[in-house]
Amino acid sequence: MKWDNLIYRLFVFWYCCGLILVGFDLLPPILEWANAFFLILCGILGGFYFIRTFEFSKGLAITAFIFILSMVAEGLGVHYGWIFGQYDYSGDFGYKLVDVPIGIGFAWVMVIAVTHVLSMELVSKLKPSILKWIAYSLLGAMIAVLIDLIIDPVAYLVKGYWGWEGDSFYYSVPLQNFSGWFWVSLFFHSLLYPIYMTNNVKRKDAFLLWRDRMAALFGMVMGMFIFLALLDGLWLAFFLTGIPAYLLLLAYRSSTKQRELASTEEVLG
Repeated sequence: MKWDNLIYRLFVFWYCCGLILVGFDLLPPILEWANAFFLILCGILGGFYFIRTFEFSKGLAITAFIFILSMVAEGLGVHYGWIFGQYDYSGDFGYKLVDVPIGIGFAWVMVIAVTHVLSMELVSKLKPSILKWIAYSLLGAMIAVLIDLIIDPVAYLVKGYWGWEGDSFYYSVPLQNFSGWFWVSLFFHSLLYPIYMTNNVKRKDAFLLWRDRMAALFGMVMGMFIFLALLDGLWLAFFLTGIPAYLLLLAYRSSTKQRELASTEEVLG
């Protein structure tokens, strides 16, 4: 079994355990490192997608670029209140660089990987053009904001993973945070589009497998936080993100299935 498949299975196992332990506050003190490990696993899976899509050196470079730039952006928020607003992280995410847990950088790799897959699939019927570039980038950024709309209320109010200096009508999370997520994600997607469109996938079977795994990863991460929101009665976050997330996965599955059928018909024809 290849390492990437082994780690994916480890993640699924860890996810199932975490859903129960975190959801029902059963996580023992000895497993305080579990949150950081979960985020790191998410980022590693995102990295595997980039490697299977762009080959090792380019995929690793893309992963490292997203990790480093997102850590810089987060650091600017923690120290100066730029981009995302003023906030600070608790000690639940392990080792920190410039007061930002490294798990957050891994989480950003996951976010960009899953939003890239979903948004690229949603614009797959458009011919390569500036319009497709813009549509893809905007969709990717908006899906990233959707992810944050469920993560922040749960992580901030329910779990206390970080604290904000500021307020808003949406669970006291400053609206600057969501605009920050949009612009940072838009930046990454705008750069990723030309690289992806000029890429020649050498191992299509591995690429397709990891593409679908990214859609599944989006569903699992969203599902976990939506479940936690449900348990704690965060109804606005539950409905605001649950319905769009379901529709996104439905649209993704419908689009990929149509293209699979079209490819089969071409072969048979």
